Amino acid sequence: MDFGIQSAFWQIVGRLGLALLVGSVLGINRNLRRKPAGIRTHALVSLGTALVTLITFENTGHASDATSRVVQGLVTGIGFLGAGVIIHHDAEHRVEGLTTAATVWMTAIFGIACGMGQAGIVLVGLVLALGVLICGLPVERAVARWLNRWDNFESDQGDTQHTR
Repeated sequence: MDFGIQSAFWQIVGRLGLALLVGSVLGINRNLRRKPAGIRTHALVSLGTALVTLITFENTGHASDATSRVVQGLVTGIGFLGAGVIIHHDAEHRVEGLTTAATVWMTAIFGIACGMGQAGIVLVGLVLALGVLICGLPVERAVARWLNRWDNFESDQGDTQHTR
């Protein structure tokens, strides 16, 4: 048995496994928030983009031009998948699903990075993405309350001109 092949096999398993894990983690977050794209969608997007990237990366001898074209195609193509979760409500002047679409797009980026063997970048990115997904809404609400207080303060002072 050739140990070089065995080592390469486990490297592939590790890259694809990480892609599956990262996609699943982001999908769990979306699923817990009852969003349309959940664990399976995110896991499959990440795994699929990792597979395509890994195949291209390995079969072209790490040729940067070929890999670059595949990455460009994946990033663009996944945008269409993300667009499928965006809903525009004309009557209410409201759009929903943008964050989920962004997580689908980001999951594809993580999959690409996993396929290229960039585990460190993926893990740091995952921690930061989870930070935004978990803390983003409370921060948005706190800022909105703070800005609302500022607006109320200005109107209490009789100031009708807003400098913002």
